[in-house]
Amino acid sequence: MRDNRLVTQPIPQLLKELAIPASTGILFNTLYNVVDTFYAGLISTEAVAGLSVSFFLYFAVVGVGFGFGSAITALIGNALGKKRPFLATLYAHKGLVFVVVLGSVLALLGAWSAPWVLRALGAQENYLPLALAYIQTILVATPLFMGTYALNAILVALGDTKTYRNMLIVGFFLNLMLNPLFIYGFGPLPALGIRGIALATVCIQGVSVVYLALKVRQAGMLQWQCPRLFLPDFRIYRTFLSQGLPPSLNMLTMSMGSVITIYYVAQYGYQAVAGYGIAFRVEQIMLLPALGISSAVLSLVSNNFGAKQYARVKETVVLALKYGFAICALGVVLGYTVGEWVVSRFDATPAVVEYAMTYLYIEVFIFFGYVILFICVSTMQGIKQPKVIVAVGLYRQIFAKIALFSIIVTWLQMPYVAIWIGFFFIVYSAAGFMGWVTYRALSGRVV
Repeated sequence: MRDNRLVTQPIPQLLKELAIPASTGILFNTLYNVVDTFYAGLISTEAVAGLSVSFFLYFAVVGVGFGFGSAITALIGNALGKKRPFLATLYAHKGLVFVVVLGSVLALLGAWSAPWVLRALGAQENYLPLALAYIQTILVATPLFMGTYALNAILVALGDTKTYRNMLIVGFFLNLMLNPLFIYGFGPLPALGIRGIALATVCIQGVSVVYLALKVRQAGMLQWQCPRLFLPDFRIYRTFLSQGLPPSLNMLTMSMGSVITIYYVAQYGYQAVAGYGIAFRVEQIMLLPALGISSAVLSLVSNNFGAKQYARVKETVVLALKYGFAICALGVVLGYTVGEWVVSRFDATPAVVEYAMTYLYIEVFIFFGYVILFICVSTMQGIKQPKVIVAVGLYRQIFAKIALFSIIVTWLQMPYVAIWIGFFFIVYSAAGFMGWVTYRALSGRVV
């Protein structure tokens, strides 16, 4: 196996090399979702609301794959940093099977529970059938999504964020072509409406998993001619559970938090749900550089921690925070200058735009707190201390939201804007605690 440049080359150079492709990939992945929202808007405002409310149920399923994928990156990175390449390949083989099987089981549970979960979210009867049509179709692709996350996690551990970026760019353009084809039909192909948006995703994920599998094989991390390497190993599975369960539960709490948010937003009507769904995707575009940086941090911290290069771990975290804060300042400017124009491209209904911008005008100032959370979460995963992530996630996404939103919406019946003012304080209190915990975890090791 080639020399590990992640523990030798300058951190600023590596951070840029890893973060820029990752950010670009996340941009096209976000634009992918934006395209889905755009075409749903062409169908109807109810379709946008259905897509928005069902998206969070889907995120609960794939979030598990994403969480365990980050555990795969951390474990492989630590093994490579310790110069144990065979252990790294074992993690790759076992992790791929583990994530796909686990995600598939959760997909079945998601499909079974979808009707009552969406109703519990407050989905109204005028868009509930649309939400079910979307989510029940897209859950078919869950094994493919799980495979994609696991394969990309292996590549990220090797310092390769370009392969997934390339696939996401291709997927974006495929989505542009397949969405109208499946929504409106062509020739013998019937018009599928919102179900066509989901079917386009199923097809694209099939292409993605094949492409990434070939790239991982070329990197020497998977040996398809040795089936025994894929067989269950419960000792390694226990390691996956200990490292992957906290970030996966964190992703689930994020999804549950989104469900809680949707529930309270729905009290203001379906136009509020549609506005929030649109603004949420615009927000994702603005946050993508920070997400790219956090992906690079996980790769660099895991490798250098494994190599006991603790000073490089500190350098990575400090530099990532500086980059992230600079990008957030730009995000505030963009939100207040072009945010409304972007939102109105999806749905020009005045009430929808107003709800969206009420959210966005406050949310852009929360970006700095998100940067702290993203980078600290990646750091704690990279140093193999992920347990605190769950506690912070439970506070930020569930307990604090239920308590504060109940007071704001149910008891005091305050206006829509009050939800996001409360959310501002929730995020920053969580970010402050997470930053303190990360500092304490590193202070005893970093010179």
